[in-house]
Amino acid sequence: MTSLWLDRPDLPETDTLPVDEELHDLVIGAGLTGLTTALLLARAGCRVAVVEARHVGALATGNTTAKLSLLQGTKLSTILQKQSHQVAQAYVDGNLEGQQWLVRFCADHDVPVQARDAITYAAEIHQVDAARSEHDAARSLGLDVQWHDDLDLPFPNHGGTVLPGQYQFDPVDVLTALASQVREHGGTIHEGHRVVSASKTGRPTVRLDDGTELSADDIVLATGTPILDRGFYFAKLEPLRSYALAFDFATTPLPMSLSAGQPSRSIRDVPRGDGTTKLMIGGNGHTVGRTDSEARHVDELREWTAKYFAGAVETHVWSAQDYQSHDGIPYVGKLPRGGGHIHVATGFDKWGMTNAVAAARNLTSSLLGEPVSWSKPMSRRITRPQGAAKIAELNLGVGVELAKGIVQAELQTAPESPPEGSGEVGRDGVLPTGVSTVDGRTCAVRAVCTHLGGILSWNDQEKSWDCPLHGSRFTPEGEVLEGPATRTLHRP
Repeated sequence: MTSLWLDRPDLPETDTLPVDEELHDLVIGAGLTGLTTALLLARAGCRVAVVEARHVGALATGNTTAKLSLLQGTKLSTILQKQSHQVAQAYVDGNLEGQQWLVRFCADHDVPVQARDAITYAAEIHQVDAARSEHDAARSLGLDVQWHDDLDLPFPNHGGTVLPGQYQFDPVDVLTALASQVREHGGTIHEGHRVVSASKTGRPTVRLDDGTELSADDIVLATGTPILDRGFYFAKLEPLRSYALAFDFATTPLPMSLSAGQPSRSIRDVPRGDGTTKLMIGGNGHTVGRTDSEARHVDELREWTAKYFAGAVETHVWSAQDYQSHDGIPYVGKLPRGGGHIHVATGFDKWGMTNAVAAARNLTSSLLGEPVSWSKPMSRRITRPQGAAKIAELNLGVGVELAKGIVQAELQTAPESPPEGSGEVGRDGVLPTGVSTVDGRTCAVRAVCTHLGGILSWNDQEKSWDCPLHGSRFTPEGEVLEGPATRTLHRP
């Protein structure tokens, strides 16, 4: 499942690890947050290295729908339900700064960007109130949104709110330009090295999966969800997976549209360098590992596209993972119990194009001693009753999934060889065993997440083992794909 963006031969190359070098800053993760943070620090004269477990853009940034928008579905109205107007305004101000920084960067480095209207629309009559609430929230926060009772879209709708002058692009074009600039300013990028632990004793030090140790004055975790548990972010974040498909389809420019309720539908056009245009349809998100079939979610998107964009020919299908905080505001700053020199950015809730750059600006300005004005209100956020209820709901769901997984594994016997493309969890001795067959190869692993012991479920779309507790994912052979887990699965 390679995304449209990553289906290319010109990804940045890796550098040699700086084992014996004195680093000012070590950034973990080579997505938009990590590379922007590294560039801002390198421009300031810091010696910076970026370590990436897989390759540049492997996770959220390389699999996004890449909408650089301040109108973000029903995000703003959700924040205002759980935080003060001052905190919500700071969120908008930070996102605006992130958006404008990235637009300027793209203009300076010849990265194509397309201006588009952004729309939050009511796909069903019962979604009108949610779309109206978002319209009112956006206006109260200074965004020049316009309400339309009837939107000129090629699919049914009951009106929505429109914010002109937003942007879209190819995110890997941006990552390639950022990586080039990081190196031009003296930084280095190191792919294929997974961080498995960190020490705050003395100078902060991380240990890689091959035993190599790297130290720096400050460490930034730009890994989607923090890979260190000291801040207990896994208990305050919900891991979300959503899907996207690209189609060959002759279309005029489309607004970047997103429905105001479930099932979600995200639509945009994708101009290509050869003069053609693709259609991108996304949505159908759910909590990681908590669905009876991931493939069913993709099939529903296919059926919807065939109904409203007749003749569209599918070329790519993929999915992405992001993390939603309990109140909709990202967590950005020092990692608790990190000694003051380990920093974190997480909880972008599928809106990483603006939030990633805002987080990078927030982190680097703090590290360089010049905090941005909008960071202070966000750091003063409080957990109101609705936010506390959301945290309780998240952890109740975790407990239910843990108990359910144990019961199911107790009742089943691990198969010797499941059908091609499938995987099943059962008992083979004391611990649950997961057995899968992919491309004719049958593999058996202990179906217990190495993060906090969740019983894994089989992802029938991406052929992976997914943890329904905190979103860690593993290959059929047990290698870590993403999430808070850093260790491979055990073998029976």
